[in-house]
Amino acid sequence: MPHTDNHHHHAHAGHDHSAHAHGHGGHHHAAPTDHGNAFKIAIALNTGFIVVEFFYGYIANSTALMADAGHNLSDVLGLLLAWGAAVLAKRAPNARYTYGLRSTSILAALGNAMLLLLACGAIAWEATLRLSQPPAVAGMTVTLVALAGIAVNGLSAWLFVKGSKGDLNIRGAYLHMMADAVVSMGVVVAGIAMLLTGWYWLDSAVSIVIVAVIVAGTWGLLRESTQLALNAVPANIESDAIAEYLLRRPGVSDIHDLHIWGMSTTESALTVHLVMPGGYPGDTFMDELMHELKSRFSIHHSTLQIEQGTTSHACILHV
Repeated sequence: MPHTDNHHHHAHAGHDHSAHAHGHGGHHHAAPTDHGNAFKIAIALNTGFIVVEFFYGYIANSTALMADAGHNLSDVLGLLLAWGAAVLAKRAPNARYTYGLRSTSILAALGNAMLLLLACGAIAWEATLRLSQPPAVAGMTVTLVALAGIAVNGLSAWLFVKGSKGDLNIRGAYLHMMADAVVSMGVVVAGIAMLLTGWYWLDSAVSIVIVAVIVAGTWGLLRESTQLALNAVPANIESDAIAEYLLRRPGVSDIHDLHIWGMSTTESALTVHLVMPGGYPGDTFMDELMHELKSRFSIHHSTLQIEQGTTSHACILHV
């Protein structure tokens, strides 16, 4: 009976007390309220601004302003996605969703990146069509409205600074707001230049440059959220260092089937088989091991299986 000594030991997901290396730990309880308020204010500010900006963009005949309004709209949709995921991530596990709905934050980050890239495509298309025959643009209107855009987006981005360090989902929201502030800055520069020179093609040119800046910034978010969706090891976790650490534990002669993945944009899980010829080392050893995995390596949920190495248990998933 090879598995008589096997013992599954669990670190429960959702513990709120340890700070992890990415600066997110320790404020799970505060996070829903902080982010909830941030989302409410940012969505209200941006929705109001979109209406104003699109109206004035239409009057001033500016692609840059209308494009910026379209971009802001994609961001409000992105914010709604991110907020929904942040709320769902707090839902308790149940019989069907045994991890709760944490991973919705990964889907939101992925959806957010895709939305932004789609908006960029639409803006670039319109701007390119206009380059050949640039219409006259009201430079003063463009400049003033875009200045207001810098204020709105700068304030919105600032609301998410705190949460963006350790949460890919909140970072997506923060990046959107920052990208919008950069967009508005570009539009201000174009507006002033058009006032001084009458070069109306600048309106379209700036739109295209802005799109390039946003695509470059969004690519990392798309890549990282896709990796998480495919159960890759999260970017902030070094699997080699964890494997080395586990192998150095007293009594451990070998490890296999080490799997590490992101349960959400902030929480990681690990499963591993530890070969310990001396048998199960006791609950205290296991508790200390899981505490170290959490505090040193940002692993929030560990499942450790002990084997004595009397038979071969290597997982078929491993080459």
